[in-house]
Amino acid sequence: MTKDFEKIDLLIKEALTEEERKFYDNLDEQNVFQMLGDLFNGKNKWIIILMNIVNLIVVGLLIYCIVQFFNTDVTNELIKWSAAGFICLMTVSMLKMFIWMQMDKNSIKRELKRLELQVSTLSSKISK
Repeated sequence: MTKDFEKIDLLIKEALTEEERKFYDNLDEQNVFQMLGDLFNGKNKWIIILMNIVNLIVVGLLIYCIVQFFNTDVTNELIKWSAAGFICLMTVSMLKMFIWMQMDKNSIKRELKRLELQVSTLSSKISK
């Protein structure tokens, strides 16, 4: 299966001009760290930075809740600190889900750009 993809990629690269080939190479698949770094580029980097700051604050609150949970013997306080810890865990989970969905969105946009480039290359070849 990967050999078929490599053949298709090779055919596409042969059909492209030098400028289009460079653009196509920039759209190649990324690893997780490159995808994370890509989140900090573009119009919405401020919200990603804000989400990471909030995430660090909530993790700090979670650690505080855990310490307070183990330092108390009163049942009502145990329930309060465990509920607060659970809320912190849920908040961290939701923030991580948001980040992963943004990474997935960027990956889908990259694939759409590759498809658009392929369609425009094919249409230019047909019109000739």
